[in-house]
Amino acid sequence: MRRFILIGAAAALVLVAAPLAAQPVVQLPEGEGRDVVATACSQCHALTAITQLRQGEQAWRYQVYDMVLRGAQIAPSEIDGTVKYLAASFGPGVPFPGPPAAPVTLPDGAGKELVEGGCALCHGLDRVVAAKRSKGEWNGIVKRMVFFGAPLAPDQATTIAAYLDSKFGAD
Repeated sequence: MRRFILIGAAAALVLVAAPLAAQPVVQLPEGEGRDVVATACSQCHALTAITQLRQGEQAWRYQVYDMVLRGAQIAPSEIDGTVKYLAASFGPGVPFPGPPAAPVTLPDGAGKELVEGGCALCHGLDRVVAAKRSKGEWNGIVKRMVFFGAPLAPDQATTIAAYLDSKFGAD
């Protein structure tokens, strides 16, 4: 029985340690709030969970409050500086680290330019064309992207959702 427990514990250690060892080293940009992000956020997840997002200040504030409720050790006096750092360092239009996304040519149609300008501000267009989605799903995704900080007027968001549904909608 003791041998079984030791083998199980060793296997669990390998499973837990393997993803940690495989995580890339992330260099955060300089700025006020960097140390809080580096310390508080890395306690629970890799910093790539942050560096791969592109969100506006409102969405980052929501994320920070959500993480504090989950146990992130961020003092109330540090929240504003942390949110400003995240929005400045990982907001819409800030380039992603690493190689650029694969180039994608979108089909012509009303809204194509808005998708190329609005969606590509935060992520590669490969994410747009990766899967077919229903009209409701596209509407929800576009609304969520506006919440995250996509600089779109309501009529532009409607045009984008209609374009995505017509070109990449689920049949």
